[in-house]
Amino acid sequence: MKRIGGLLGVAGLLGVWWLLAALGVAGGTVPSPWTVLHTMYTDGWGLYGPNFRITALGALKGFLWGNGMAIALAILIMLIPQIESLATQLAILSYCTPLLALGPIILVVFGGRTPTVFLAAMYCFFTTMVGTVSGLRSADRTSLDLVRAYGGGRWQQLYRVQLISALPNTFAALKIAAPSAVLGAIIGEYLGGVDSGIGVALTAAQTAYNVPRTWGMALAAAALAGLGYAVVALAARLVAPWTREAR
Repeated sequence: MKRIGGLLGVAGLLGVWWLLAALGVAGGTVPSPWTVLHTMYTDGWGLYGPNFRITALGALKGFLWGNGMAIALAILIMLIPQIESLATQLAILSYCTPLLALGPIILVVFGGRTPTVFLAAMYCFFTTMVGTVSGLRSADRTSLDLVRAYGGGRWQQLYRVQLISALPNTFAALKIAAPSAVLGAIIGEYLGGVDSGIGVALTAAQTAYNVPRTWGMALAAAALAGLGYAVVALAARLVAPWTREAR
């Protein structure tokens, strides 16, 4: 039933898209799905392939850095509870700080694709840290007491009970983080300093007022975000199949 509902949702979205294009909404800046797909086919892999690959690589690097630091900090909070207040404040600060204001500073200081990776990592950090901390705290008290009764310390409780208990929440956070990393990478490309990527191609298409290509690049960005979500969901099924039931 869920798959049928999803297909109906996609069909409904396409229907609304066709209708908006047929009615000439927004001065005809909404091309039909067929026009967009034909433009994508005409542009070919020569345009989409390199840009898709570059953005995917930047998003992946940011995803790994951001989530790696978030999970490490969450584990550190469990081992050293005294730092929780400071770590939470830093996480909230990273979430509330306007990243578009930080991006140009990173671009000036480091240059190249560093802003792309930096923004992708920042967009992941808060969600994953909060999700992981919540998951670590959801560990069964009886299991923790059992480890303690057998002489286990805080570290044994962590890797024998808490890390396993945290997997459902952590993977749920990672599913959200994957599309967020793509968004951060594309915004980083918008800032300039690079000559390829979906963000750069989007800017070029907008400047040339090539509406179908702009929509095509937007679809490519959506496809990349969906791919990231699907990969994390697949990893969750393989690494921790019980997370599906827990969800």
